[in-house]
Amino acid sequence: MTTIINNSNLSAEIKHLGAELISLKTNRNREYIWEGNPDFWGKHSPILFPIVGTLKNNSFHHNGMEYHLSRHGFARDMEFELIDRKETSATFSIQSSDQTLKVYPFEFELQIIYTLDGNNLSIEYKVINKGKTEMPFSIGAHPAFALPNQFENYSIAFEKEELLEYYLLEDDLISNKTKKLEVHNKQIPLTYDLFENDALIFKTLQSNSLTILENENPILKVNFENFPSLGIWTKMNAPFLCIEPWFGYSDTNENSGNLLEKEGIQILNSRENFEAKFSIEIYNL
Repeated sequence: MTTIINNSNLSAEIKHLGAELISLKTNRNREYIWEGNPDFWGKHSPILFPIVGTLKNNSFHHNGMEYHLSRHGFARDMEFELIDRKETSATFSIQSSDQTLKVYPFEFELQIIYTLDGNNLSIEYKVINKGKTEMPFSIGAHPAFALPNQFENYSIAFEKEELLEYYLLEDDLISNKTKKLEVHNKQIPLTYDLFENDALIFKTLQSNSLTILENENPILKVNFENFPSLGIWTKMNAPFLCIEPWFGYSDTNENSGNLLEKEGIQILNSRENFEAKFSIEIYNL
């Protein structure tokens, strides 16, 4: 099942499974979200919750108990309920259940709010701690943007001057090894060689936005103010690029396994809410 929202410039289609954005098109029918061809990667824009990335041994412990969570958590595999819909917005929700409590022992509600406004689609996360104890969690985005032309025709531009250093993954965990990226005029030309070691993972950035350019012309911007971390990823020869604002990231090899001590984790007090929002801005409508 899907829900479509639209305005005079854009239409967005969201799949109820995972509350996943599967289409963002202009009124001229240009598609900006990756089609999800499983030959490369069968997803479009999954929501990462209650962890981002991979846990060491795919497990954590809490209050003397061990729990197992697969990569990126379970939200992307759950059926969301559509709890509010207007022409230009839709709100989806999941709540903790007996099934989620077996792998993540915290009571919560997660709401995802999609809103179209002019040439922008905003995606808001609202995490509600419904339990009596503090709740550790991570949340993040994983939108894949379609790049239909030659990959080398594209580049990415950071909002601010950056001394870019990214962390390398080893067995899906963040290692202590880093690499530096050369940036000229805040831009990096895209090549598949950039991703030979998997995703580029930035624990911190100065920029609050990242723009994709096609032959030097901006086609879309991802605005992620207040998101502390970012991943950028594609697969070899795949015609898409993922720009992933995160609160949290994979475990390091030194991680203790205590979720409350996990690097990058967010802690939400009992009965409190966490809210964050990023947006996709489309150029040349």
